[in-house]
Amino acid sequence: MPSPQQARAQASAITSGRAAEETEVSATSRLRTLFDRPRLSPGQRRIAQYLIEHLTEAAFLSITDLADRAGVSQPSVTRFASAVGFSGYPALRERLQSIALGGRGGVPAEENRGNELQAAVDAEIENLENLRRDFADADRVIDVGRKLAASAPLTVLGLRISVSLAEYFAYAARRVHPDVRLVTRGGSVAYDALLQSREAGGTWVLAFSMPRHAQETLNAVRVARGAGLKVALITDLALGPVVDEADVTFATGTGSRLVFDSYAAPGVMCAALLQAMTDADPERTQARLEEYEQVADQHQFFLRD
Repeated sequence: MPSPQQARAQASAITSGRAAEETEVSATSRLRTLFDRPRLSPGQRRIAQYLIEHLTEAAFLSITDLADRAGVSQPSVTRFASAVGFSGYPALRERLQSIALGGRGGVPAEENRGNELQAAVDAEIENLENLRRDFADADRVIDVGRKLAASAPLTVLGLRISVSLAEYFAYAARRVHPDVRLVTRGGSVAYDALLQSREAGGTWVLAFSMPRHAQETLNAVRVARGAGLKVALITDLALGPVVDEADVTFATGTGSRLVFDSYAAPGVMCAALLQAMTDADPERTQARLEEYEQVADQHQFFLRD
């Protein structure tokens, strides 16, 4: 039997899309595509099947009514919404209503066609739309940005597949923060870095946990908390063991339509926190950016446009 990722590799093979241009995608097919996640539990698959079989009615149910009719608990519905890439049940219900009414996010059904690459982009657009709704209340982002800016040193943790996001954040954060420490190796190396950060006066860690979620990330977060560090987490899950250990979590959907996940929404989440950090101490930000530009010009870091 192929692994989940092998199955995704087979299902996401790129085609020209010409066949798709000839056939309108049905609501049932769109739901099956939306719920086609290898990590769904049996209970979550029960919810998906109920939604597929009763879309017209189910798209307008409250979370309590949906849980009752699918024979699961309300937390199970919340976990299901997160598992299929939404920030919560309200965002999932809005998407279901759009499908039930024959459109996708305002796009007419007749235009909702394309090949696998276009479908992957559509999924990421949905993730970004969910993130945009979350940003309607920006206070939490602003608050965490201030705390990260005030933590000296600030530790950024990203292991395995999450390394790229952590490196991006740390690279940019160093332009506006005097002491950013990047941790991309697990085990005792991560433990040493986290303990040293706390001893040096650090108060916060920004951690990334993307699929497949690494056990060593959970271990490192627990070490950080045990040392007295606060943990801000960027992940694709609203619930789970790593989320349980974090002090604050930003749940953003990842693109899972292709064999390897894509991270449009987590990338924007990073940029939002970086903006909040720069806004937290504008004088320090301006001074550091000016100093960096002088050094960059002196040593010709960049090509002239």
